[in-house]
Amino acid sequence: MRIKETKDYDVIAKLNRHVQDLHVALYPEIFRPYNYETMKIFFKNKINKPSYIFLLIEEDGKPLGYAWIEIRDYSDTVFKKAYQSVYVHQISIMADKRNEGYGSGLMENIYKTAQDKGIDLIELDYWCINETAKTFYKKHGFIKSREFVYKKL
Repeated sequence: MRIKETKDYDVIAKLNRHVQDLHVALYPEIFRPYNYETMKIFFKNKINKPSYIFLLIEEDGKPLGYAWIEIRDYSDTVFKKAYQSVYVHQISIMADKRNEGYGSGLMENIYKTAQDKGIDLIELDYWCINETAKTFYKKHGFIKSREFVYKKL
């Protein structure tokens, strides 16, 4: 297993299919079906932003998944103190490679990235009915701090 930073938006766009297909299966009324061309354009526009880091996981030179993280700086306000976090936007592992330790490998790399930058907080969110994500993040010691609710009219 090898994990490295990447700027290869084409590979990220291809690997995004695994997370996008899951989102569409769980919430078809919200998510658009995966489209390689639009994903490629999207990630091309994101991949060089200085606050974003894309981690690619490979086995024998074959890309198996990625993590898209962001270094976030929260300003001091009258309500909250200033702080930094590493925000996990997405983790995507090929469907046939899940439960083999690749996601945990990415998480360990995310922790190291945060520590190297002097950041002690990792933030993320996931969709409530995504039991796989819920179980994975619980295994990694994440705790719920807020809940997002909605009402559809």
